[in-house]
Amino acid sequence: PSKVDRSAAYAARYVAKNIVASGLAEVCEVQLAYAIGVASPVSVMVNTFGTARIDEKRIERLILELFDLRPKGIIKMLDLLRPIYRETATYGHFGREEPEFTWEKT
Repeated sequence: PSKVDRSAAYAARYVAKNIVASGLAEVCEVQLAYAIGVASPVSVMVNTFGTARIDEKRIERLILELFDLRPKGIIKMLDLLRPIYRETATYGHFGREEPEFTWEKT
């Protein structure tokens, strides 16, 4: 969990799945960008591929309000300090319903 690129990918997946589960969009891609020395993302971009029920900019604002996307917040939100990474090395990180893959839950 110390590498923000991996942790942020998990967080983006989690946020996107929850946007779809909440009914705000039928399809959702979330992109997060970070800068060295800056805890919060410097950019949050949402693409719903035309399926959003509200404006995508509003979804981006809601993400920033509702999710703590600082590295420490992501680790806490997804409980990433558990020894789960061996499981991610086989068959990938995403699209699997393993109970320890918290980023796949809604």
